[in-house]
Amino acid sequence: MDQRVSFITLGVENVERANRFYEALGWKGSTPDGDVYFFQAGGIVFSLWNRAKLAEDSGISDSGGSSGFTLALNTRKQNEVDEIAGEVRAAGGTITREPGETFWGGYSCAFTDPDGHPWEVAFGSHYEITDDGQTKLKSPE
Repeated sequence: MDQRVSFITLGVENVERANRFYEALGWKGSTPDGDVYFFQAGGIVFSLWNRAKLAEDSGISDSGGSSGFTLALNTRKQNEVDEIAGEVRAAGGTITREPGETFWGGYSCAFTDPDGHPWEVAFGSHYEITDDGQTKLKSPE
């Protein structure tokens, strides 16, 4: 199996509401049928689909709680963390950790989207973002 992630699908209660939130953050997507939305996000595809349908399709039962993971957007500059936190507030997201210095030497904040999916927005020196938007880990020194 290749060491990569191709697609991330979030199960959401209301697909239209979720799409409006991500569009308010400046994301541009498309839908083939109004049932699922797709966004090109660097080298992966990010999608929004009905939570119950996603659970059924995956062969699992949905407990309705956290799935035990956090999505992240890493930034090129520290001040972008603060700017994105403002965009999240304006779009209707909830800031769960205000922007600030981190224990790992970076600067970040955390938020949830309208369905409670956790995100981190972070700036740090352990990675670089290429001109085409890929996040690359730096080699340990």
